Amino acid sequence: MTAKKVRTIEELGEFGLIDHLTSGFINRQESTKMGVGDDAAVIDHGAYYQVITTDLLLEGIHFDLVYTPLRHLGYKAVVVNLSDVYAMNAAPRQITVSLGISGKFSVEALEEFYEGVKLACERFKVDLVGGDTSGSMTGLVISVTAIGTALKEEVTFRSGALNNQLICVTGDLGAAFMGLKILEREKQLHAKDPEFQPELSGYDYILRRFLKPEPRVDVLLELKEAGIKPGAMIDISDGLSSELLHICKASECGCQVYDERIPVLDETAEAAREFGMEPMVAALHGGEDYELLFTVPLSAHDKITAIQSVSIIGNITDKKGSALLVGNDGSAIPLQAQGWDHVS
Repeated sequence: MTAKKVRTIEELGEFGLIDHLTSGFINRQESTKMGVGDDAAVIDHGAYYQVITTDLLLEGIHFDLVYTPLRHLGYKAVVVNLSDVYAMNAAPRQITVSLGISGKFSVEALEEFYEGVKLACERFKVDLVGGDTSGSMTGLVISVTAIGTALKEEVTFRSGALNNQLICVTGDLGAAFMGLKILEREKQLHAKDPEFQPELSGYDYILRRFLKPEPRVDVLLELKEAGIKPGAMIDISDGLSSELLHICKASECGCQVYDERIPVLDETAEAAREFGMEPMVAALHGGEDYELLFTVPLSAHDKITAIQSVSIIGNITDKKGSALLVGNDGSAIPLQAQGWDHVS
């Protein structure tokens, strides 16, 4: 008898694992308009859609308390979920927060964490409506669920990209990843020499982008004011390359993006060069930016260019499975998904 091959999780990767484990599930409820496969689930409530998303954050995997203040962590744990709601072109309404707490945490430490949660709730006008707490043997475990609503005609899926639509991105990319690289470098230097004092001056922007990301609700409001509804949309949590390929897969299309149009700030580029990296590597594969990646009709070009915080970086093609990165010299290479993988 031939032994059955046992596969490792690393062979599939995070998204391959999700696809594999959920492929046998079918939606049995008419109210389920989107299950697994987008930034959030979408439930039909008659006059409107409800969107629901959840994230699990594990100490040592998603955050390091050596350099992450608990207040910042509480804020970030909330806003990364709100970013998924905004990526559906929906408005967040409520959240739940569940914690697994190890014995090293005091009441005062948890109060600091919840100060960050409260700040996010106040800033984005969402209500904390529940959660759970439990003991943990492996450090701090955080699970946040965000619930939002959208008008049926306004909800946006990853699957809405069409041939010749423009590919747009908000803000700038790669900064959060370089902020993480700086923090990890200083942590390692301190571990070698306990007397070492971290040198973080001059890195304010990229550190803030990593420790305290901000979801781009401002851009959604500008798009609505301009009368633009995105065709497809996703937030950039795992790197631009991975998110582009998610849209292409869901929309059964191809894409081409131009590296010279991908927005990278000088501070990000300078930090990348300190590590001997090409800045474009951080922008394409770094992740943690929580900017919005979306498509719009070609007819919206002039309106989009009038929005200062949005860059047009390429276009959708009808060549399914063909995702290309076009260089300054016109050469094109296949776009590879090398973003952050939380299970590898």
